[in-house]
Amino acid sequence: MTADSAPLAPPLTPLYRAEQVGELDRRTIAGGIEGFALMQRASAAAWQVLRERWPGARSLTVLCGAGNNGGDGHVLAAMAAAEGLVVQRILLKGIDELAGDARLAADMATAAGVGAEPWGAGVSLEGELVVDALLGTGLAGEVRGAFREAIAVINASARPVLAIDIPSGLHADTGAVLGKAVRATATVTFIGDKLGLHTGAAADHVGELVFCPLGVDAGAEADLAPAAALLDERLIAAWLPPRARTTHKGDCGHALILGGAPGFGGAALLAAEACARLGAGKVSLATAPEHVVASLVRRPEVMVHGVRGAADLGELPGLVDVLVVGPGLGQGSWGQAMLQAALDAGRPLVVDADGLNLLATRFPETHRADVRRDGWILTPHPGEAARLLGWSAAEVEADRPAAALALRERWGGVVVLKGAGTLVVGPSGLVVCPFGNPGMASGGMGDALSGMLGALLAQGVPLEVAAWLGVLVHARAADLAARNAGERGLLAGDLASYARILVNLTMGGDDAAAT
Repeated sequence: MTADSAPLAPPLTPLYRAEQVGELDRRTIAGGIEGFALMQRASAAAWQVLRERWPGARSLTVLCGAGNNGGDGHVLAAMAAAEGLVVQRILLKGIDELAGDARLAADMATAAGVGAEPWGAGVSLEGELVVDALLGTGLAGEVRGAFREAIAVINASARPVLAIDIPSGLHADTGAVLGKAVRATATVTFIGDKLGLHTGAAADHVGELVFCPLGVDAGAEADLAPAAALLDERLIAAWLPPRARTTHKGDCGHALILGGAPGFGGAALLAAEACARLGAGKVSLATAPEHVVASLVRRPEVMVHGVRGAADLGELPGLVDVLVVGPGLGQGSWGQAMLQAALDAGRPLVVDADGLNLLATRFPETHRADVRRDGWILTPHPGEAARLLGWSAAEVEADRPAAALALRERWGGVVVLKGAGTLVVGPSGLVVCPFGNPGMASGGMGDALSGMLGALLAQGVPLEVAAWLGVLVHARAADLAARNAGERGLLAGDLASYARILVNLTMGGDDAAAT
């Protein structure tokens, strides 16, 4: 998945929905591979991951549900027993209730000498590690009853957990927890990588993710277009090559940051600094007059303008290449005037924070056509997304991909839905950022992102690609900063210097971590 105008770049890793993976499974079987043989391949792959991840393990507990996911667990239990491990097999569905390949798998484990213990109150997990083969990717409703109890016991066991295909209780398409979900140490998934393993609550449940295609080439099925793709760090080098030696600041664009209402100057300063560090040739900042001195002290390279209202902007909005509106904007008359000036400028636009909140309040459904446009990037967090959609924040988090797609449908342009597994949706479809860390849960991170996006647009990067690169660089910079000094205490202002290194090909991650 690449933008139409993309240069040669590495193909992005495709992600699929559960229904698509099920169809791939059916086609593979129809093509001549028996279902039980495919199950054995999956179990062998999971067993290999287990042995590589925990080579010293001598015992394990395998919890098996119904269907193919449980079948994978039964076969893995048989393999472990054959290798001399002590295996406790706990059944959430009795062997006599199983049919087809799942029954063959259960009988295989029994023939290998693995005992079968039905789930019930008081059952204890005896293995050094736990294999979760309870619920697969077909789960759509809330986990209840014995399965919910078993998941709770797994999570309370403090033992390492290997989840087969998906942590039980996690939605394969959305990454939402369906009532309760296993918190795995590692997950091995098969045939097609699942969208729900990369966004939302998945970050707390998947652990280390290993993808095993089992010999299935999903890309060969032209009618099964991926639901999304994973952003790849190599895109940065593809789109930001070294500059020509004759480059001057006029070649690198002029960005204008509109923000910093009276009393809220810090956010706009963070955005302006991030914009400058990512290579915009000129950065102007229009902010409340009382913030001018702070801006000059913090970053004198930024051309700061003290403005009391839109009239003070003069012709500036029409003279720049891109505008960023929202950081510290406020929702009062000052912020409303700055937003309107940005909308009227007819330039590429990044809208963040209170810029988004003002869009939601000033342009309800009946007037949305008056403002919807293709030439902007909107960067909501879940709360802002909820206001833009007229949903609740819980509804946004329950299906982040659907929310991102709905935002683009309603508002146009490119949408960045922030959070764990940030989503970007534009003309090329949905992409997911696999980077970032909990240290980013601090004030000002979104302001830094908006400034980075503005810098990329100022330098001529196409709108959708600028969103991809901005999200990538922002998240990777945070990862490098956390690696250098830890997650707690990570500040938005820390990111700019790391981001600068990432967008310069003569430097690398090791250099960034050393700064």
